[in-house]
Amino acid sequence: MTRLSAPWLDAPATRRVVAALRDAGLGVWFVGGCVRNALLGQPVADIDIATDAPPDRVVAACGAAGLHVVPTGIDHGTVTVVADGTAFEVTTFRRDVETDGRRATVAFGTDLSSDAHRRDFTMNALYVTPEGEIVDPVGGLTDLHARRLRFIGSADARIREDYLRILRFFRFHAWYADTTQGFDPDALAAIAATLDGLDRLSRERVGAEMMKLLAAPDPAPEVAVMDRLGILAHVLPGADATALAPLVHFEAQTDLAPDAVRRLAVLGGDDPAERLRLSNADERRRATIRGAALDGAAPAETAYRHGAEAARDAALVRAALTGAPPDAGTPAAIARGADARFPLRAADLMPAYAGPALGKELARLEQAFIASDFTLDRAALLSLAGRG
Repeated sequence: MTRLSAPWLDAPATRRVVAALRDAGLGVWFVGGCVRNALLGQPVADIDIATDAPPDRVVAACGAAGLHVVPTGIDHGTVTVVADGTAFEVTTFRRDVETDGRRATVAFGTDLSSDAHRRDFTMNALYVTPEGEIVDPVGGLTDLHARRLRFIGSADARIREDYLRILRFFRFHAWYADTTQGFDPDALAAIAATLDGLDRLSRERVGAEMMKLLAAPDPAPEVAVMDRLGILAHVLPGADATALAPLVHFEAQTDLAPDAVRRLAVLGGDDPAERLRLSNADERRRATIRGAALDGAAPAETAYRHGAEAARDAALVRAALTGAPPDAGTPAAIARGADARFPLRAADLMPAYAGPALGKELARLEQAFIASDFTLDRAALLSLAGRG
């Protein structure tokens, strides 16, 4: 029998939570991403626990053990337990009573198998005891070892329970599946039949899922299939997936880590900030990269105006859009532009210039400075004042 061994499983904080629950007679199983990633040898970010006890008993047991308990989703059976600064989400076994494709009404239960069958994909329905014994009610272990992503039971039924699972399918496929094996045809058929359900989802949920997808090592195959099925047009009208694969290739050539905002910039689309509810910081960065990639400015000028990182990203996006690899001299040009400092101030042109005329002349001289590859010094620029 396969057993799981992982540092987080034996960590003191984990043991404190397990002891608190078991001492009160509650069942404890770890489930979901922590189990999946540990079996794949990948980093574990969140530790989720499933239990056969209702949330009020979880709260009482952990409170009695001196642990901090936060009722983060208690109506849906979830409380967050904090031990030694580590947060554990503890959720009661559940079954769906009713769902509208966005949110479900659940009933608490005591049966692990029923809890497993309401989850999305087989590889996400693996449970493990505190002793490392794996419980696999839906055949997830075989699929995980084969790097195969499958819905649990009927793909159509799972999607209609929550239409976000359409996007989650592609996100998990990009992160955990073997793309060379292709895509599960039953899943794609069910997705194609339920596309209109995407319009019921909040843009916040859609945006979060899309950004997680674009942060995968290589999401290009998944986004290409999304484009062919019409999913991309639903979530980001006007987007074009064609240049994403070249961008991923250029990122690998330059040893750049995956970056969701950079990849979103290459997709384009109508008003991504609104459609995907981007943060202000992400939208500013996306717009800067996309704008610089399309405006024709040399990488050195982009670096001078927006910094080296934006210039590098814009150069890669431009290369992906045009199909021409970045010039070998681009990194040096970016470095020159990023280090350059315009040697004039407004006061240097006063009182000969004032008001709008001052701003116009200063901008003209700055453009001359850029055109000289940042070689003109203060004296040379002052000698050009008034000659425009």
